[in-house]
Amino acid sequence: MGLSETSGPRDTQVLLATTETMELRRRDYKVERPLLNQEQLEELGRWGTATGTPQWRTWLQCSHARARALLLQHLPVLVWLPRYPVREWLLGDLLSGLSVAIMQLPQGLAYALLAGLPPVFGLYSSFYPVFIYFLFGTSRHISVGTFAVMSVMVGSVTESLAPDEAFLQASNSTVDEAARDAARVQLASTLSVLVGLFQVGLGLVHFGFVVTYLSEPLVRGYTTAASVQVFVSQLKYVFGLHLSSTSGPLSLIYTVVEVCQKLPQSVIGTVVTALVAGVALVLVKLLNDKLQRYLPLPLPGELFTLIGATGISYGVGLKHRFGVDVVGYIPAGLAPPVAPSPQLFAELVGKAFTIAVVGFAIAISLGKIFALRHGYRVDSNQELVALGLSNLIGGIFQCFPVSCSMSRSLVQESTGGNTQVAGAVSSLFILIIIVKLGELFQDLPKAVLAATIIVNLKGMLKQFTDICSLWKANRVDLLIWLVTFVATILLNLDLGLAVAVVFSLLLLVVRMQLPHYSVLGQVPDTDIYRDVAEFSEAREVPGVKVFRSSATMCFANAELYSDALKQRCGVDVDHLISQKKKLLRKQELKLKRMQKEKLKKQTAASTCTSASNVNTSDGDIESNNVEGSKAKASAEGKLEDTAAHGQEDGKAPDLLTLKALGLSQPDFHSLVLDLGALSFVDTVCLKSLKNIFRDFREIEVEVYMAACHTPVVTQLEAGQFFDASITKQHLFASVHDAVIFALQHSRSNQVSSVLVTKL
Repeated sequence: MGLSETSGPRDTQVLLATTETMELRRRDYKVERPLLNQEQLEELGRWGTATGTPQWRTWLQCSHARARALLLQHLPVLVWLPRYPVREWLLGDLLSGLSVAIMQLPQGLAYALLAGLPPVFGLYSSFYPVFIYFLFGTSRHISVGTFAVMSVMVGSVTESLAPDEAFLQASNSTVDEAARDAARVQLASTLSVLVGLFQVGLGLVHFGFVVTYLSEPLVRGYTTAASVQVFVSQLKYVFGLHLSSTSGPLSLIYTVVEVCQKLPQSVIGTVVTALVAGVALVLVKLLNDKLQRYLPLPLPGELFTLIGATGISYGVGLKHRFGVDVVGYIPAGLAPPVAPSPQLFAELVGKAFTIAVVGFAIAISLGKIFALRHGYRVDSNQELVALGLSNLIGGIFQCFPVSCSMSRSLVQESTGGNTQVAGAVSSLFILIIIVKLGELFQDLPKAVLAATIIVNLKGMLKQFTDICSLWKANRVDLLIWLVTFVATILLNLDLGLAVAVVFSLLLLVVRMQLPHYSVLGQVPDTDIYRDVAEFSEAREVPGVKVFRSSATMCFANAELYSDALKQRCGVDVDHLISQKKKLLRKQELKLKRMQKEKLKKQTAASTCTSASNVNTSDGDIESNNVEGSKAKASAEGKLEDTAAHGQEDGKAPDLLTLKALGLSQPDFHSLVLDLGALSFVDTVCLKSLKNIFRDFREIEVEVYMAACHTPVVTQLEAGQFFDASITKQHLFASVHDAVIFALQHSRSNQVSSVLVTKL
């Protein structure tokens, strides 16, 4: 068969309609094939179960090729780096790496503050994990490192387990910042090791699919709520306030209330510094948007702001003259590796799993976007391993958990980055800053870092527009978005995510239990069947009901499927079966009474005959005795015949039809179940299907199935669904095959007896 396609400009609606009509006519095709049930289809297609080596045996194989494949699979840099086109890509990767590093520097300092840690640990987290991901990652464009959502999640952990109140000095009631920072660094690094262990373990067992349970509305609602958490957490640095540490449910509300109460205590110099820095950053971003097509690289507004603010703070003396809080001492050089604290594992394990899942969800969603855009594949399991190793090794070197940043990833792509060589370049640039230049930022005001964080939240705060778009597109997804947002705002980040996942899964179950059920009709002159309620030209085939569900049938909705089927067929099946059984019982009782009366009459007649023969002559006794014995034997034979006849008649009610019983017959003789939506079957589904066959056969309606996928047929066989009464001849390749067969074997053409009703 062949399909010819035409295309051309369509100026008017009339021309469009005419062209479409002509196109449809040109696309007419005819197919001649025999009517196929499942047995015939298997024979024609030579169906057989696929044979092959089980996957677990492949895992246990040991050979040189297997070892090399595993090495290349888990160390992707060995695959792409030897084939790296230096002339074409190196310059773009160098420029991209430099641009990302310029953004990474201020963001690393700022997001460390967001995590409740000294700023230098943000620089560490911008170096080690990035270089590790360069070796193990499969995405060529995402920028791994500090990220606002991850940092605020870490901050909620450090501030709840190491609050300021726990480090008050007895002498002057001030906070021992050195002891507090040391405790928080130990917490954050141990948390990073735990997050890495979770991610590596899940990746090695191919558990990358876990992120599929975090739908896009859930992730966007969660990151929007996290951006609000980030914004609120930076208010104390913007206004120069000292707030009490709060954690747990409603902590965000308590923080907002406390900020409002302490607003009169704001430090004017800090507020002015934050406002000036924020305005400068916004202006540079607007300028970048305007001059985007003319600039080879975007203007590094954050870097300019940090350098300018540090110079002004040092020259003017913002800390001493105006009370503006600054970053403080930044040690030069790298910190030595430190083992995690096993004593903290029990307290951090739940939060670590949450952070591991959220970090991976953010990274893989961005990675897949860039992979689709540039035509390569991202391995979700290897991404989980790469991100886990970044956090695991980073935690040993006192980093906090990281993921990838959307803003830096976009810059890395737009400035010519082609591979993770750009990430390696940015990490080396950060290394130079850590070793030589970090101490120059000691006078950087924390208010400037807070302003940097808030301005960079613009992209995530724009996600509030999802409410309008989801209201028009899909209100169920809007409900998931809103529940996720509200739960995260009220219950904090860890509990909020748990509530969001549970709610979305429950909503999935509810939607599975409430699919769209429809009775199908044939579109004229085609073999296509559509819902008669939606397609006005679709007509039901006389005598045949075609029923379809939009979801698979399983234990969760099997009973609902059966109820909807009986309701849509327009026949009260259960009531009709009940009435039939009542009438059959009456027929049986009536027949038994007739048999008893007949036996009584025959017994009475034989008794009278014996009494009349008592007064005969003595000479005739012998002959009379002989004749009497013959009569007695004849009577007994008649009784046996009557009993046997009664037993045979006992089957008669079961062979009576609905019409003979005076019951109304359904207006259809065949029912076709379109099972094309069935993706699997369980034992409850098998029993429900068998009950459907039994019930509809009771009311003289034959049932057929159609459009089952091969795995479903295999599961039906394994569940011993097919037997003498339900064979593969009741299963057809398509709905049209089943309908044609049903019409050829309608009630008028049937010669087989009606199914026996068992009482």
